[in-house]
Amino acid sequence: MITILGPTASGKTPIAAALATRIGGEIISADSRQVYRRMDIGTGKDLGDYGDIPYHLIDICEPGTKYNLFQYQQDFFDVYNNIIGRKVKPILCGGTGLYIEAVLKGYKLSPVPQNQKLRDRLEGKSLEELTQMLVSLKERNGSNMHNKTDVDSAQRAIRAIEIETYNAEHPVPRRELPPVPSLIIGVDIDRELRRQKITRRLKARLEEGMVDEVKALLDSGIPAEDLIYYGLEYKFVTEYIIGRTTYDEMFNRLEIAIHQFAKRQMTWFRGMERRGFEINWIDATLPMEEKIERILRLW
Repeated sequence: MITILGPTASGKTPIAAALATRIGGEIISADSRQVYRRMDIGTGKDLGDYGDIPYHLIDICEPGTKYNLFQYQQDFFDVYNNIIGRKVKPILCGGTGLYIEAVLKGYKLSPVPQNQKLRDRLEGKSLEELTQMLVSLKERNGSNMHNKTDVDSAQRAIRAIEIETYNAEHPVPRRELPPVPSLIIGVDIDRELRRQKITRRLKARLEEGMVDEVKALLDSGIPAEDLIYYGLEYKFVTEYIIGRTTYDEMFNRLEIAIHQFAKRQMTWFRGMERRGFEINWIDATLPMEEKIERILRLW
């Protein structure tokens, strides 16, 4: 398998599509929010980039549901085994480092059910209190999968505490999955260029109707708090729609949050290198043909 990873706005998808065209491959998405239907502009699906290339794990569940890492592992291996069973080359592409690392390393996970008693006990606690509880639990469990998106809202923090509590009480892994050997390509984009692209892309998405997309989700009956749970675009645009912020506040806070998110993505990828993954970085500004030739030489 070939894996193409990088921060948001680095241009991963066009590279994956061009590579798939060249080698006759199919793309498996590693994006934790593109799994949701009707969440298109905010998640940056850019389906036109795929052309005729088959893609997988996009638009596979309904918004308002809580898709998780365990489900992703299961879905990934179903798709991966199907692709290689047809003698086709799989290309994993995305920016959700935890999802990528989980399937490449073969994390041993078990499904974590909701714990209503725990949720009731945590209700009303501040985000700071929840974060402190989560850090303490992770230290006790020896968990090295901490991602700051766990604590960008109280709802996410409570779910993360629920998972860590379950793992502490059920330490025996329930699921054995093999690691997946893969050539890993990282798309390296200069920080200032990344910032410019993020700002330009955010403006474009708002012009394309991102606010209307979120309004339609709300009008379909999805609670505002469920959309806020998804973070970034859906969090800040929902807060604007329901009157918690002004348009300018929404734009400025969202822009900052996306920049911070991209920085966290790079921190995760550098952490993967420290954990033993070899990531072959290629310059995002190279002509597409040169990028593909470099990947093929490595392959």
